[in-house]
Amino acid sequence: MTEIDHHLGPDGALAAALPGFQPREEQKTLAHGVAAAIEDGETLIAEAGTGTGKTFAYLLPALLSGRRVIVSTGTKTLQDQLYEKDLPLLRDALDLPVRTALLKGRTNYLCLYRMEQAEADARFDRPGTAEQLQAIRQWAGVTRSGDIAELADVPNDAPVWARATSTADNCLGQECPQFNDCFLMGARRRAQEADLLVVNHHLLMADMALKEGGFGEVLPTADAYILDEAHQLPDVASQFFGLSISSRQFQDLLRDTQAEYLREAGDQPALPDGLERVRKAVMDFRLALGEQGQRAAWAPMAGNEQVTGALQELRTATGELAAVLETLAERGRGLENCHRRAVDMAGLLERFAEGESDEFVQWYETYAQAFILRLTPLDVGQQFQARMHRHKGAWIFTSATLSVKGRFDHFARRLGLDDEVRTLRVDSPFDYRNNALLYAPGGMPEPNSPAYARAFRDRAEEVIHASGGRAFVLFTSHRALREAAEAFREHLPYPVLVQGDASQNQLLERFRQEGNAVLLGTGSFWEGVDVKGAALSAVLIDRLPFAAPTDPVTEARIDFLRRHQGNPFRDFQLPQAVIALRQGVGRLIRDSTDYGVLMIGDPRLTGRSYGRQFLDSLPRMGRTRDINVVRAFFGND
Repeated sequence: MTEIDHHLGPDGALAAALPGFQPREEQKTLAHGVAAAIEDGETLIAEAGTGTGKTFAYLLPALLSGRRVIVSTGTKTLQDQLYEKDLPLLRDALDLPVRTALLKGRTNYLCLYRMEQAEADARFDRPGTAEQLQAIRQWAGVTRSGDIAELADVPNDAPVWARATSTADNCLGQECPQFNDCFLMGARRRAQEADLLVVNHHLLMADMALKEGGFGEVLPTADAYILDEAHQLPDVASQFFGLSISSRQFQDLLRDTQAEYLREAGDQPALPDGLERVRKAVMDFRLALGEQGQRAAWAPMAGNEQVTGALQELRTATGELAAVLETLAERGRGLENCHRRAVDMAGLLERFAEGESDEFVQWYETYAQAFILRLTPLDVGQQFQARMHRHKGAWIFTSATLSVKGRFDHFARRLGLDDEVRTLRVDSPFDYRNNALLYAPGGMPEPNSPAYARAFRDRAEEVIHASGGRAFVLFTSHRALREAAEAFREHLPYPVLVQGDASQNQLLERFRQEGNAVLLGTGSFWEGVDVKGAALSAVLIDRLPFAAPTDPVTEARIDFLRRHQGNPFRDFQLPQAVIALRQGVGRLIRDSTDYGVLMIGDPRLTGRSYGRQFLDSLPRMGRTRDINVVRAFFGND
């Protein structure tokens, strides 16, 4: 603890490495808690308010511990920042010979074998694919990591990457002719040798779900697991502890099988017919599901004869393809893989057709030409806890938003954590009382009123004029965002930036450059967005972020709690909304010199008894219902 205090003090390693570093007691408190948990091999839930310096507060004791530590972050962007910026800065400042490594999921690494196969296939679905493949080939000759994030000329979401990366299904493993030069295998070897490994929640959960025996063959066993942005874990765990099958998987299977057929089994006429039948069945099933953009429970579809008939045809066609591939599997590892994938996919379709159980909710999503069928567990706590117990050591869950009214019951319950786990709550060191103001406008109609959207926009425009632009406006629905974008562009003299018009990074960069812009966003803009300084001086939130009760997973969890004598609103909907609101509010003050106004238009904040739960979970700041106080705050009175 003395060593930690020194390094976080005015003459320590961080002060020497970071210009403008200011010692914070809150940071020391968090670092002490993390160090104690690592030393004792205990579980810790630690909430650290914005500005605590959370990253260095857990990296410092991790590096000093001499133990093997796995750090998991919420996104690949945060993972890259942690590994490429924060970790080397601290390691070098401490002058410690600690071996570090970065590991992502396999689709983040170039597959040399599949790249060559794609180059040999002159048929491309989209224009520009050949040029992108050429850029990938040139980069392949100079990259050391094979991490596709390095190649700026080809976006990470470009369809060509599906042809130049592997999946667990189509990887040839040790039989691959490029195995000795495989970028993924190199990254995994470095991960096994590292003292501190940086991963992300999706990889961690995928690995935990790999098999009941534990982390499988990808991640090493560690003495301590530090999970940052831990508020995301329950939902990520639900995704990976469940089952899914998609049209994308079918398309990949058909493409790979076609390529292997031409290479190994061109004398088998039954295979092209089988591929065509599956291709048609996938298209017919997608058409039967109806319009795009749906995210709905499967139960209504289960009674639709057209849908169930199309699903049965897809099951039959997939099973017959698997039978044909079985006779060809011995001709090569590629065909053997395709056979196994077809068998697995037929089994998943069979499992989905069986219907719901008490443990899973059955639902689907549709896009323009795609679909995903999902079976999602209603409660991941037991599964998560079982996997934790197989890996004895310290488990540290940290985020700026884990508590509701200062309590961690909701988060702990969702992950099945014991009541006796250690908890630590460290408030933000920022001066919210003097630097922030909460504005809850009076006279607002109820959110379900037809007049609400217009009333919110009118009040929002008043605040935006007072702040001189420089505002985030966060919505809980895309429809409200689109309507507001149209109105704001007509009424406001400031640049109006709208989610969807460009990538998130491009919008944020322009927001910072403009200096007086208004940015409208939903979902992804509520968290993980960091704009320091005067460019962001107001955050306006249209509604309390309750999950839509018509969402199939939310609806199923509500029913599950009712069946088990729980209170869905108290035990699930309300705490989830409180945590989501706290994430949105966290966009406002990002530095000790920041100041700004938080507007929450929803009258339920002050008009309903449960509004106190939201208010008591927010930082302590001034409050008003008068727009003139807002104007005075910005010096416009």
